[in-house]
Amino acid sequence: MTFPSGDPWGVPSSPPASEIPASPEPSGPVIAEIAEMQITSTMVRTPVGDLPLAGSRWLVTDHWLSQRRTPTWARIVAFGGICFTAGLSLFLLLFKEAVVQGTVSVTVTSGQHQYVSRVPVRHEDDVNEINQQVNYIRSLAAL
Repeated sequence: MTFPSGDPWGVPSSPPASEIPASPEPSGPVIAEIAEMQITSTMVRTPVGDLPLAGSRWLVTDHWLSQRRTPTWARIVAFGGICFTAGLSLFLLLFKEAVVQGTVSVTVTSGQHQYVSRVPVRHEDDVNEINQQVNYIRSLAAL
């Protein structure tokens, strides 16, 4: 945008058409999406630039762990029911649920360029889903 030279509070005028940068050519619809990476039939779009899909290499690294914890509702009911159940409600503290936390790193390498995306996971199925998506993208990259 350019402003008139005499009035700093004036309405901006649009730049000439020759100064407007050309938008990149679309490379087709997005087939898969992993975190901030978008995969089309020919390109991998990342926040730092586009990489060609053909010949790209993909690596998945898990950095997550599963812990067993007593849920909040079990704690509240156990301690709230001590007076009414003569302490038997404390057996609810033995109830455990699995809590998954961590990230999965997905690395794409194409030529000399590399991009790493970290995807937060909250359930074990999230890790399996990410691995399935990357396996599908690997099959597309081999074509």
